[in-house]
Amino acid sequence: MTQTLDQPVRPAPAKPPVTPAERTARRRALLEWIAVHALGVAAALFFVLPFVFVVLTSLMSDDQTLTRDLVPDTWEWGNYTKVLDTPGFLTWWRNTLLYAGAGTALTVASSVPVAYALAKFRFRGRNLSLMLVISMMMLPPQVIIIPMYLFWAKQLDLSGTLWPLIVPMAFGDAFSIFLLRQFLTTIPDEYLDAARVDGCGELRTLLKVVLPMAKPGIAAVALFQFFYAWNDYFGPQIYASENPGAWTLSYGLESFKGAHHTDWNLTMAATVLVMAPVILVFFFAQKAFVEGVTLTGVKG
Repeated sequence: MTQTLDQPVRPAPAKPPVTPAERTARRRALLEWIAVHALGVAAALFFVLPFVFVVLTSLMSDDQTLTRDLVPDTWEWGNYTKVLDTPGFLTWWRNTLLYAGAGTALTVASSVPVAYALAKFRFRGRNLSLMLVISMMMLPPQVIIIPMYLFWAKQLDLSGTLWPLIVPMAFGDAFSIFLLRQFLTTIPDEYLDAARVDGCGELRTLLKVVLPMAKPGIAAVALFQFFYAWNDYFGPQIYASENPGAWTLSYGLESFKGAHHTDWNLTMAATVLVMAPVILVFFFAQKAFVEGVTLTGVKG
């Protein structure tokens, strides 16, 4: 029923007074919020400011790079054009894309079946196989670089190319296998059993059931491998240093820096062009990457 005009209006109930204990708790929560966010902002600035400095320096003129100015007087976007017009720079780009793209695809394709077997199959020696994979993660690549170089350079005559770095990725990667195995253990066995009851073989179960559910883990492994190949300096230096046509961006950038050691604006512009693809890839795939890395430690 609607309230008539002659009915008295009930006053709103009074709020209970704030006790000193509640006032102290609110003040403490506010101070904790300020402290946590201040540390977060400081950490963000610690990582962002060097990149901002590199970008601003890349847009300065030749005369301004060695001064104390932090902001360019004139925005020299032509510095990036000069870097791209440098002989060999686009070749370094192509080689790096080949190395990172093919290496990532081969690593994922070869590591998923092994990780699936270690996570879901029950066979004699499974724990020993897992220990061998973990032991390979602890083995520094410098330990086997000499016999590997002799094999690829002397036996197969592939020195001066990137194939000694790409082909081994078709045989799996210890870190990728371990990371995928940890993720696949989080997939309930009931899904696999249901697929087998419906008549699916192990290969079809892997392709139709496991792979769609393992997308975050696969994305994490793919990003790790892509970043490693994109930033790899040691491998191209060993196998491709004698052939400038096979250089990657990481190794070519060192040569570019030596040729333009006084042109810091051009050096910074080349650095930005090398870093930009990695930052963009991580920006668009960070959700799947973080989810995949987080779930690998849930079980197993």
